Amino acid sequence: MSRLRWNERVVESGSARFSEPVLDADQIAGIVPLDYRKPYDVREVIARVVDGSDFLDFKPGYGPGTVCIQASIFGIDCGILANNGPIDPNGATKATQFLQLCDQARVPVVFLQNTTGYMVGKEYEQGGMIKHGSKMIQAVTNIDVPRLTLNIGASYGAGNYGMCGRGMNPDMLMTWPNAASGVMGGDQAAKTMSEAMRAGAAAK
Repeated sequence: MSRLRWNERVVESGSARFSEPVLDADQIAGIVPLDYRKPYDVREVIARVVDGSDFLDFKPGYGPGTVCIQASIFGIDCGILANNGPIDPNGATKATQFLQLCDQARVPVVFLQNTTGYMVGKEYEQGGMIKHGSKMIQAVTNIDVPRLTLNIGASYGAGNYGMCGRGMNPDMLMTWPNAASGVMGGDQAAKTMSEAMRAGAAAK
């Protein structure tokens, strides 16, 4: 194999310098609840993973349920796309721009999935949920940088695709023990079926 000399003209890169997270990673077990329906700030998880617990929050006041973070892990720059709830039109728009910026900068993207999916209902559909959600899914599909997915909570419905689930063929996919995935969440399915049955009964 050494006679192939395939690294002969490649400049050797030294090991990247990095600092350990300031916050203890063992605390993650106390931050993330077993029940995905209990809210928590995913930034608390990110601060215990990235170098020096230091990160830059991209447009935190716009579509706040979708969290876009610029940071480094083991000295390697990366973009982190995470959820603090369902994805609304503004969150999908922000995520699309963030993914395109990561692609242009040749920065790998880490997806931290914990979402019940995209927002539904008349108000969100009139706000362009379908359009903006499809743009986000298209961006996830088309970026040409490594995509690493960690399912750390819920991963339901179209949110599974928008957050680079198995169907999007990420370069790596890992699932935490508390994670759950499905076409639709149990609560959402029960509510939908209940509304459909009530509407049918009212019509009769």
